[in-house]
Amino acid sequence: MAIHLYKTSTPGTRNGAVDSQVKSNPRNNLIYGQHRCGKGRNARGIITARHRGGGHKRLYRKIDFRRNEKDIYGRIVTIEYDPNRNAYICLIHYGDGEKRYILHLRGAIIGDTIVSGTEVPIKMGNALPLSAV
Repeated sequence: MAIHLYKTSTPGTRNGAVDSQVKSNPRNNLIYGQHRCGKGRNARGIITARHRGGGHKRLYRKIDFRRNEKDIYGRIVTIEYDPNRNAYICLIHYGDGEKRYILHLRGAIIGDTIVSGTEVPIKMGNALPLSAV
């Protein structure tokens, strides 16, 4: 992964780095939710709690924690930033055509293959049940 370091021009850009493999556009069928205008407002939309800013619009990404695609190999296509959990997620394209998000694995790069099941090898990214470990 190539990391671009930027020259400091203002105090806000000091120690800044951007990863070139991280994408920012999520899949539309894997996100849900809407921007809620809460932030200290009552039912009429009037601010009742002070010092609550608007914030940025954040949509939820559907993360596959179950990993129930058994014995189907998947390939990491993109690495994206998830603003709701302050972490990176990976878009996986499975062999049967399904697409899902999983949490980013430390050291995983685009093009790696993962699989889940009972008879899969023990390596980073593969998912096994506890009875098979």
